[in-house]
Amino acid sequence: MSIPLVESRIDRRFAALRAQNRAALVTYLMAGDPDAGTTVALMHALVAGGADVIELGVPFSDPVADGEAIQLAAGRALRAGMTVHGVLDLVRRFRTDDAETPVVLMGYLNPIERMGYGAFAQAATTAGVDGVLTVDLPPEEGEGLLPALREAGLAPIFLVAPTTTDQRMAWICDQAQGFVYYVSLKGVTGAASLDLAAVGDRLAVLRRLTRLPVGVGFGISGPAQAAAVAAVADAVVVGSALVQTIAGGMPEQLPGTLETQVRALRNAMDAAPRPSREGN
Repeated sequence: MSIPLVESRIDRRFAALRAQNRAALVTYLMAGDPDAGTTVALMHALVAGGADVIELGVPFSDPVADGEAIQLAAGRALRAGMTVHGVLDLVRRFRTDDAETPVVLMGYLNPIERMGYGAFAQAATTAGVDGVLTVDLPPEEGEGLLPALREAGLAPIFLVAPTTTDQRMAWICDQAQGFVYYVSLKGVTGAASLDLAAVGDRLAVLRRLTRLPVGVGFGISGPAQAAAVAAVADAVVVGSALVQTIAGGMPEQLPGTLETQVRALRNAMDAAPRPSREGN
């Protein structure tokens, strides 16, 4: 049975973009990289550059789904003292100046489990979080976390892989809220090869199973790739390329640099031809 949707910032943002026939740009940062204060400034820079949704990484010591760039970012954030409570404080600080941009936390189950599912969900909602993507939690094993998220008004967001069967995709889509995140390749974040024809074929299957927006991530790094994916997807997720920029920059220069990088992605996506998706 489908889980009824409660309108959220995520729903409102995707509805507005659908009315304009534009794909969402979802951008990822690791919370606390290079430091807490810079993270908040970078979140605002993403929005200024044209990001529609922010994914904020919760640093973890064993980020098994992530490639080298995000693994290193997680290590830097942990060494700087970032915690789950610290991540929520960053969202709270971001919300003092931005009440509309959806924020999704992306991370791993262990830090949430240590905090307690109910305590985490309530604290995340109070801070201004809109959704949670727990990379290493199979939806079938979410009987502890998922009810707590839904009760707190947080969208549980799930990954669908190229190897996911149609039957399991249907079950995941029935459980999902916010949007469905399609992993574009068999690998970790930051991997390079992207088969757009294969992505398009799988998105066609997903759209028969859900009316939720479908985002595509993993392996998208530059404007040309973002534009190509925007032609077939409801959202384009870019992470590792932004994290690499942060790793190589001076903190005081990073907001401007990141804003420019995101604007190039946004402009390329807006210039890409898109078929009308009315009613989807």
